[in-house]
Formats: sequence, structure tokens, C-alpha cells
Amino acid sequence: MSDEVKKLQERNAELRSEKRASDREVKNLRTEVKNLTKEVGRLNVELEKVRHPPLIVGHIVDQLSDGRLVVKSSTGPQFVVSAADFVEDVAVGSRVSLNQQSLTIVGVLPSGRDAVVRRSQIASKPDVTYEDIGGLDDVLRQVRETVEYPLTRKDLFEELGVTPPKGVLLQGPPGTGKTMIAKAVANATHATFIRLVASELVQKFIGEGSRRVHEVFDLARDQAPSIIFLDELDALGAKRTDDGTSSNREVERTLMQLLAELDGFENRGDVRIIAATNRADILDPALLRPGRFDRVIEVPLPTPEGVRQIFGIHTAGMKLDDDVDLKVLVDRVGPVSGADVQSIVTEAGMHAVRHERRAICQEDFLDALRRYEKGELATHVPTGAELYA
Repeated sequence: MSDEVKKLQERNAELRSEKRASDREVKNLRTEVKNLTKEVGRLNVELEKVRHPPLIVGHIVDQLSDGRLVVKSSTGPQFVVSAADFVEDVAVGSRVSLNQQSLTIVGVLPSGRDAVVRRSQIASKPDVTYEDIGGLDDVLRQVRETVEYPLTRKDLFEELGVTPPKGVLLQGPPGTGKTMIAKAVANATHATFIRLVASELVQKFIGEGSRRVHEVFDLARDQAPSIIFLDELDALGAKRTDDGTSSNREVERTLMQLLAELDGFENRGDVRIIAATNRADILDPALLRPGRFDRVIEVPLPTPEGVRQIFGIHTAGMKLDDDVDLKVLVDRVGPVSGADVQSIVTEAGMHAVRHERRAICQEDFLDALRRYEKGELATHVPTGAELYA
């Protein structure tokens, strides 16, 4: 029994010794953690100093075999630099910030695209569908073949070896539904929709308009598949002249950049173009050649049957009296645009509200037609091409 007690006492002494050694090790580790924490804090301070402004903005133009990067600074010169260890996602084309003293890349910056270009991307789909457009069945068929099918049936084009048209130009009087067609295409596809009015691309300072055009197409390529809708193309694409003014030269520079983007050396990929204009007769011939706008589609005033369809579309959500006869309205109104029909229908609704009716009756529509005929409503104004045709 005494031998067993002796062994237990020896074992207890060993355990006590191991505990003291463990305690010393824990104490040393705590001291080491404390020192490392101080070192991390010091390094964080140094890191903030490195990142602290002023910084130089540049773009990475090339990557060398040893991992270093060629950066073109915003001031013009190019530098061969290295990236700090904490910087991630560095690639050719990235916009980066450089430390002013060491010229080390210390951060990757967001895209420097123009604010107008960033806002041009439509975040949500338009709520216009093909069913909301009346009297333009043939136009819709051509637009779908040119713009929608290459995006939604790409495999069929590849199987047949067919190269789809690159762009479509919609021309016709104001109010005939050109913008609505573009919205309907955007609704029917899962492509990114980018909408710009051509006048937004024209800038005061030399080179700014060209840069903005390039950024629009660059955004479209980044977000492909995508659709670019250029409204009022005649604001930018009018025939070039030799008047010699600086403002005209800048418009022409912007137009030439647009021509290069539409059909230049670089492939656009899954980027489809829709443009709209009321004055196709004044457009520069270079815009209308095959390879840029392969289809020029006339969007005419609707036929009487089309007018009836448009009346039906705009009155579908209204509470109509039993005496309303759309055929009588169509026969009386004559050739009108879809926008004219919408204006007449809205005025009929306002006439019913004015008389506190519970349903819109035929008299409300007839009163709206009378006001339309007197020119008291906003109506279709003929373009120069229509006046002098």
C-alpha cells in the first residue's frame, strides 16, 4: 500500500511540474499575442498612412512577366509599378490609385464612367409589352427578327450559320410608337437595356462626346447581352457639312466615334442597337450603310384597323358606358398617331370627371374629338420631310 501511495505522490509532483510549465507557456503566449496585437495596430497605422491622400489615379495598360504592372497615370506618363499585398482583383484595364511617393498600387477604384452613361442603364424592365402596341404587327415582326431573336434564339442562328443584323433604325412621324417598340423589346428579353437621347452624347469640350460614346458601348459590352436604344438620332447623326465652326467639328468627332463603335475594328458581341428618328432624310449616309443599321424600318401612321386596336388598348382599363362605339370614333378621327389616340382618350376621361360621371360615355369621346379637331389638344405635328414630300 505504501508503494502505491509513493507512486501517486510522484505522479502528482510530475503533474504539478507540467502545470507550472504550461502556465509559463501560456504566460509567454499571452505576452506574444499582446506584442503581435501592438504590431498589427502599428501596421494598420502605417497602412492608413500609405493609403492616405493624395493619391494618383491611373489605368493598368499591361502586365509584365515578372508580375509588375504598366500603369498610365491621369497626368499622362506611364510607370512600371507593383501592387501592394493587400490589393486584390488587379487586372489590365482596372482603374487604380497609386501612392504618390512610392507609386505603389494601393487600391482598385470603381469605374470612372460618366454619370450620364451610368444613369442610362435601365435597372428594371419597362412595363410595355407587344400587346400594348396596336396596328404595327409587321413592324414588330421585323424588330423582333432583328433585335430580339439574336438574343433569345442565338443557338438557332449559330446552327444555321447566319450572322444577325447589327442594328435597326426606326423612322416615322412623331407619336407612332417608336419608343414604345424599344420598351417592348426590352421587356421581352433578359438583356440589359441602355437608353440614351443622342443629344446627350454631344458635349461642349473637345473629346468629351467621343469619350461618352465609347463608354456607352463599353458599358454595353460589359453587361452583354444588351440593347442600346438611341432616341432622336438626328440630333447627332445629321449629314456632315463644311461650315468650319468648332461646335460642328465636335459634333462630327462624336459622330465618327459612333460610326466606329457601330461597325469598327472591335467586335460588339451580343450588343444590339435600336435607333429612332423623325428625320431619316437628314441622316449622314455613313450611318445608313449595311453593317451599321442593316434594317431601316418605317413606322407609319396606323391604318383604321390599327387605330381601332389602339383605342381598344387605351380604353381597356377604363369604365365605359354601354353607348360607347369605338368604330364611330375611328371613322370620325381619320389618320392619327397612337399618341393622338392616347390624348383623345385621356381628354374623354377628363370630360367625364368634369361632369362627375360614373362611366365614360360616347358624348365624352365626341367632345374630346371636337377639341382635337379644333387643335385644342396636343396633336401630331408633321416633320419637314412630310411637309415637303
